Amino acid sequence: MKGLRLFITGIVIITFQLSKADVKIADVFSDNMVLQRNINVRVWGHANPGERITVSFNGQKCKTKADKVGKWLITLQPMKAGGPYDMTISGKNEFVLKNILIGDIWICSGQSNMQWPVSKSNNPEKEIKNAIYPEIRLLTVPKQLSNVLEEDMPNTSWHACSPETVKDFSAVGYFFGRDLQREIGVPIGLINSTWGGTCVETWTSKESITKLPKYEDFGQKIDSFDAMEIEKINKNALSKALGIDSLPEKETGMVEQWMKPTYDRSNWQTMNLPTHWEDVGYLQLDGIVWFSYNFELNAINRNDKVLLNLGKIDNSDLTWVNGQKVGGVEWESDIERVYKIPESILQVGKNNITIRVDNKWGKGGFASQPENFFLQLGPARIPLSGDWKFKADRVYDKFKASPNEAPSLLYNAMINPLIPYGIKGVIWYQGENNTPRAKEYATTFPNMIENWRKNWHQGDFAFLFVQLANFTESTTSPGNSNWAELRESQVKTLSLKNTGMAVSIDIGEALDIHPRNKQDVGKRLMLSALKIAYDKEVVFSGPIYKSMQIEGDKVIVSFDNIGSGLMTKSKHGYINEFEVAGEDKVFHWAKAEIENNKVVVWSDKVIAPIAVRFGWSNNPAELNLYNKEGLPSSPFRTDDWMGVTEGKSFDD
Repeated sequence: MKGLRLFITGIVIITFQLSKADVKIADVFSDNMVLQRNINVRVWGHANPGERITVSFNGQKCKTKADKVGKWLITLQPMKAGGPYDMTISGKNEFVLKNILIGDIWICSGQSNMQWPVSKSNNPEKEIKNAIYPEIRLLTVPKQLSNVLEEDMPNTSWHACSPETVKDFSAVGYFFGRDLQREIGVPIGLINSTWGGTCVETWTSKESITKLPKYEDFGQKIDSFDAMEIEKINKNALSKALGIDSLPEKETGMVEQWMKPTYDRSNWQTMNLPTHWEDVGYLQLDGIVWFSYNFELNAINRNDKVLLNLGKIDNSDLTWVNGQKVGGVEWESDIERVYKIPESILQVGKNNITIRVDNKWGKGGFASQPENFFLQLGPARIPLSGDWKFKADRVYDKFKASPNEAPSLLYNAMINPLIPYGIKGVIWYQGENNTPRAKEYATTFPNMIENWRKNWHQGDFAFLFVQLANFTESTTSPGNSNWAELRESQVKTLSLKNTGMAVSIDIGEALDIHPRNKQDVGKRLMLSALKIAYDKEVVFSGPIYKSMQIEGDKVIVSFDNIGSGLMTKSKHGYINEFEVAGEDKVFHWAKAEIENNKVVVWSDKVIAPIAVRFGWSNNPAELNLYNKEGLPSSPFRTDDWMGVTEGKSFDD
């Protein structure tokens, strides 16, 4: 009986404790949060059906009752900026959220350039050290995906901005918020909801995306999404490509000394190098892969200088010649691997090069061209391009389903849980992953903006975005460009009310899709915010194409947003990156100069121009047209001729 009494008592205690823990507030609310000023603030959560809930905050006391499925919501009346305050939520139990400010909330969303942290941006040590802003609060939404609408964001909370909390936070978001807080002097809350390498469709709700042309039947694609099944398929596909039953989880190559020339590689596969292995069928492969190559030398001059040129390798390498280590670089993809080889290592007859490549992100393998893949032996150059033996030593577990498998996956899991949290606006940096279908972005991007606005029920809140930066090697002749077409689609999105665009065409990096200068990106977004969200009289944009007028063999181009006037950063006064074409639709580089705050464009090769383009390439590296406030002009074209992404869509 004593044991039974203890058991029953335990049940009573547990039941009592469960009932006392029924009231729950949505995950977006926590200590240190910022609530949006000057609007009705909605606070919501879960409790037992019918449970009475009271929320007390800043002199207001709101009461409600949980509905039949346990959901509850109260609305606080508009409040001025201020704090800190505490919020008490009570039902059968009671808890308090502390150190709450009232100010402006900005969602910071998009792909990797918005996700990019302060710690990897320009001057990280200085920026992190100085990031002591107790009135800026930071929240990072955990990465998750779902094909149904989610309400929860587990394991997240607000933090005051400090050197400890800012280093891994969105750099663009932080620099935007820091500069904005200095300007307007109220608390700022920044919500980082980002995922690198994602497309706009995955950030759009199922209800919204399926109303678009070519997406009407995507409801089934979204509904049938199965993350675990996709992970299984990805693993099996790679196993089959590698010709093995199971993927190696632990590295053995170093212990077994695969770098030794005598090691038996008879069961290794063959790959033609240089290449990224994803480009030859080994998709989803992140891990450690060994490569080996034998070559013959008929004679050796010990006075010859010997250099092994492997080009760029993604991401890390260790390299041996005849079993002796000759070089290696850790986690750098932009460094040319050129290793000096001691003459004593080489021998007449058979020689061996073995390379251990470790890849954790992006494509893996060798990024050089065949002509840059060689052994330099004095005056002789021995090509190394061709068939190499290879073997996967360790495969990292990165087979989870991509957010781009179907639309709506990130909207469901990383945006919907934030709604209807009161916000001032959104800053957005995305588009790189939509360049293959850039023209369609003129439909899918504004559709996403309208989708968010509709579901937030806050009207046409400010939506500010970054136009794609310059990237890849610059071209020597005019041509088409999917990146230019994407930028054009971004400009077209400015037709939506309360949108603004930060042009970053002058601060990209040719060889890095992640420019480190996030400070200027944040500042330019802040200028847009001052104008669009706060109605300040500021020059917030660089010149945007307005119209053109043809006068003989010249074209006169007019711009909006010229500020106090147009200028060029050329000592000779000429503007670069202009092209003109006649009836034959063949573009030629043009001369251009500023006259009366307009740009006059002409080319000796085009007698009767009908179209003008400016900065129309992936990387218009010589672009030098600005307003006098220092903001660059956005690339544009005056024609509507068919581009390279015409008709392309999600499944193409």
